[in-house]
Amino acid sequence: MTIFDADIDALGGGSANLASLRGKAVLIVNVASRCGLTPQYAGLQKLADTYADRGLVVLGVPCNQFAGQEPGTAADIEEFCQVNYGVTFPLTEKVDVNGAERHPIYTELAATADDTGYSGDIRWNFEKFVIAPDGTVSARFAPQTAPDDPGLVAAVEQALPR
Repeated sequence: MTIFDADIDALGGGSANLASLRGKAVLIVNVASRCGLTPQYAGLQKLADTYADRGLVVLGVPCNQFAGQEPGTAADIEEFCQVNYGVTFPLTEKVDVNGAERHPIYTELAATADDTGYSGDIRWNFEKFVIAPDGTVSARFAPQTAPDDPGLVAAVEQALPR
C-alpha cells in the first residue's frame, strides 16, 4: 500500500482522491491554524506555486492532537487558510496522526525515519513528508524545518517526476 491507495476525505467533503496524485511528488504536512508554526502555510504555498508545473502537490492534513491548535470546523479551516495565507493547495479532512485513531496514511508515514534517524509518532504540527511519484516516502522533516529549508527543497526537487 502507498498513500495513493488510502482513503481520506477532502476538507470540503467527498474523497480527496489520492489516487489522482499517482505519478506526482507530494509533500504531506499535518497543519494547524493556531500554532506557532502556522506561518509556514505561506512557505508551503510558495513551494506549491513554484513546483506545481513540475509535478508537486502540497497536501495539508489538519490535525487537532497538539494542544488543540486546530479546533475549527472544515469551513473555519478553509476560510482561515485562504484569507490569511492564500492557500490554494488541497486540504484533507481533520484526522488523528497519532494514537489508536491514527489515520492509515500516518501509520505509513510514521514508520519513516528522518535524517537524524527519528521514526515513530508525529512530533508536532507541520511535520513534513516527501512522497515520490511511485508512492514511496522519500524524506521526513521535523516540524521546525521551514518550507524553504535547502534540505527540504532538495528533497522535493529530487522527488519531482522526471
